[in-house]
Amino acid sequence: MTNLISIENLSMTYGSPARPILSGIDMSIAEGEFVCVLGQTGCGKSTLLRLVLGSEQPTRGQVLVDGERHLRPDWTRGYVPQKYALFPDRTVLDNITFGPEVREFNLFTRMMPRFFRRRRELRMHAMDYLMRIGLREADATKYPDQLSGGMQQRVAIAQALMTQPRILLMDEAFSALDPGTRRDMQKLIRQLWRDTRTTVLFVTHNTQEALSMATRVVVLAKEDPAHGSRVMLDMALNQPCREDEMPRLIAKVEGVCGSSRDPESALFSGEELPDKILL
Repeated sequence: MTNLISIENLSMTYGSPARPILSGIDMSIAEGEFVCVLGQTGCGKSTLLRLVLGSEQPTRGQVLVDGERHLRPDWTRGYVPQKYALFPDRTVLDNITFGPEVREFNLFTRMMPRFFRRRRELRMHAMDYLMRIGLREADATKYPDQLSGGMQQRVAIAQALMTQPRILLMDEAFSALDPGTRRDMQKLIRQLWRDTRTTVLFVTHNTQEALSMATRVVVLAKEDPAHGSRVMLDMALNQPCREDEMPRLIAKVEGVCGSSRDPESALFSGEELPDKILL
């Protein structure tokens, strides 16, 4: 596999005086990999995702996609933020189809017959995603303020998938979901990845989730509080990851990044582990 994303000597600071977040990150991601990024809160996981997205630029070093720097987001990179960002004045269906419609048509071409034919196709495709993320046909005409937080997050995931990006960036995308829906979305993302081999960069606090979904786990951590986080563990995984391997792998990962977990992630680890994710 060829490298799609190259992160070279990347460092990031914020504020004045400068507060280091990331220091000397070197990492390559091959096309078709599913990479989960783990680490304690504040270690720079979300910052790394935004740098790959192109919405921020590093203080030092560079991020290359296909050997080129990208100074702004584009359609090749789908992004699901930790906090969903839907258009409040658009229905669920309009939110999901918004990206492809904007990409394919402008104000003038929207008056042509081709637009209406294509719009019907996109809406059929969007309805398929609506069903796959666990919503009902009746939800298609609702507005975001009529949905629960978990439902809005699922719509945001469908919105990103609808653009069929080459790279999918997901930042704690399942954090607002209940355990059952979270397991369903894990299965959906894994199945879509298997079908399309989209390159996925997935940020989570949940060690069990990372080991169950990814082909590779990267742990960010700080060796010294005065410096930014570095890559402390970069581990390829056998797929599917066997259940009897989980305790050893969890101990290895958490020995590097520490065992700080958000409350909901405890639902997916240790004694209270739910039914195994189907890979």
